[in-house]
Amino acid sequence: MLKINKKVEYALMALKFMADKNDSTPLVSAREICDAFHTPFDTTAKVMQVMNNHDILNSVKGIKGGYSLNKSLSAITYMELVQMIEGREEIGRVCSNHKGTCELMGTCNISTPVENLNRKLNSFLENLTLAELLQGTEFNKSKNLEVHV
Repeated sequence: MLKINKKVEYALMALKFMADKNDSTPLVSAREICDAFHTPFDTTAKVMQVMNNHDILNSVKGIKGGYSLNKSLSAITYMELVQMIEGREEIGRVCSNHKGTCELMGTCNISTPVENLNRKLNSFLENLTLAELLQGTEFNKSKNLEVHV
């Protein structure tokens, strides 16, 4: 199962909320997101600042300020968002952990198949747009995203 960290979850929640919002007030504050989903303010605000710094969001300062979408969700892939929020390039390395290389490396008989699975999943996630994920738009069949294991 794909593991999604809380910061990425909060980013996805905020982006979906903003994309689904269809009233006359296009700006959304971090507090509004927190109140809607009961997420911690500091973490949610930091995630929104990261997305603002990467031009996904546009911020307006002031009492009536907030954030608005600056990019279409179809122009951002899931993997781009994860790398942006987590602040690292390598995602989902399976034969290592926070202590380094897995202690079974060298004797493990599934390291190659698991690495192949990881590569295929990463390829899928690099092509999965946030519009496809969050708004239920049809997956682009021309991308040939079938995963065969």
